[in-house]
Amino acid sequence: MISDNSAAAPNTDTTTTGIVHIGIGAFHRAHQAVYTAAAMQAKGGNWRIIGVSLRSTDIVDVLNAQDCVFTVIERHPDGPKACRITSLSKAIAASRDVAPVLDALADPAIRIVTITVTEKAYGIDRVSGTVQAEHPAVKHDLANPAKPTGLLGILVAGLKRRKQAGIRPFTIVSCDNLPSNGVLLRNGVIDFAKRSDPHLSGWIKDNVSFPSTMVDRITPAATATTLSDARRLTGVDDPAAVETEPFSQWVIEDDFPVGRPAWEAGGAILVDNVEPYERMKLRMLNGSHSLIAYMGQLAGYRYVRDAMADDDFARLVARHMKNAAMTMVQLNGIDFAQYGADLVKRFRNPEIDHETRQIAMDGTEKLPQRIFAPASELPDESPALGTFALCLAAWMAVMRQRVNDAKPGQATELLNDPRDDEIIDALGDHQDAAAIYDGLAMLPGWMPAQLQGSSSWRDAVIARLSVLLAGEVDNTIKNEACL
Repeated sequence: MISDNSAAAPNTDTTTTGIVHIGIGAFHRAHQAVYTAAAMQAKGGNWRIIGVSLRSTDIVDVLNAQDCVFTVIERHPDGPKACRITSLSKAIAASRDVAPVLDALADPAIRIVTITVTEKAYGIDRVSGTVQAEHPAVKHDLANPAKPTGLLGILVAGLKRRKQAGIRPFTIVSCDNLPSNGVLLRNGVIDFAKRSDPHLSGWIKDNVSFPSTMVDRITPAATATTLSDARRLTGVDDPAAVETEPFSQWVIEDDFPVGRPAWEAGGAILVDNVEPYERMKLRMLNGSHSLIAYMGQLAGYRYVRDAMADDDFARLVARHMKNAAMTMVQLNGIDFAQYGADLVKRFRNPEIDHETRQIAMDGTEKLPQRIFAPASELPDESPALGTFALCLAAWMAVMRQRVNDAKPGQATELLNDPRDDEIIDALGDHQDAAAIYDGLAMLPGWMPAQLQGSSSWRDAVIARLSVLLAGEVDNTIKNEACL
């Protein structure tokens, strides 16, 4: 990985693009863009990136105004370090005009499309693998295929142009924290295409590669400090600067029929099957992050680092990681105990301003794979279920608290969840733990039937929710950490 304190840009040897990236937020700029810069610096190649924003126009304007060169600040315990990244060639706001996006996707020079969007932007049902027909973007794009606004519509429209022109399809790479993200995206794209063009759907099924990936790098939201540090370290005013931790990981299934950058030069791991790595990260890192997010907010901690500075809280998180590791088979080359210890160290990094509220958003999208899936694999009476039950109880307590605190008409904004209206309806006026659990546990298609039907699970969550609602947060943390 490129990492220095100078304002000099990496010495890439070409200005030719080969990648379109959809979702040019902070994570992409701190992760895939950095790996691609390192790959081109080490091995060359025509792999610069055209960045696409589906909704925001601000970041597009900022990046284009500075030739798409931006600063990445790594927050090391001994102080920040900065580098300038030049792997982006230009940025496009799809919300202004989707035509330039489709033109880029139809360009034979583009061989890869990478993606980092919110979980809810996919519009794919995780159980069936089919599109959510009532998802706003999906519904619009099925009715207006020539002027798509959403992820699936844009991908299918781009592939259709290539098929019509006799151009080999690009490889599509999801870089989002979704289980088997390549498989999920493949199913969604094929189903979307099938609804309007069965021949195109068949061509996609036979010709397009969707390698799964696992990504890992804590990337807090940029602040005024981010921008001031960028100027101090590089001498450049950079409103597109991002900050991140020193650690970075990218595990990729090596299935790129039309080529790829030498991402391994930046430290990426190319494998035949990413699923075991993905499961490890989702359950140990992301699951612990959710526990920290909800318990941290209840305990009054704004940042992850502050929660983890509490020894009892850190012990609770370490215990949850140990419980999560019990749900996985051993992975060659990975010591789960050491991986957990390294995660605790990363979470305690005093230089990372990672807000618990940021991690807590979209809970109904995240909890199924982070908490429900591993909990479903544990024996019904296992003591290890305790921290999983606590995480769900903490989410429920936060949802109840936010609705209680909301001014008229403000609840949906405070919940920051794609199912906010359903959550509000399920909570109603209930303040009792059992009633809150019963309402939220029955959200359609959310909690697995195995957990819904488990009285042990229900009792474990309600018991913890009761004490959290009573304000016994510190004692709960201490007690759970010592079990």
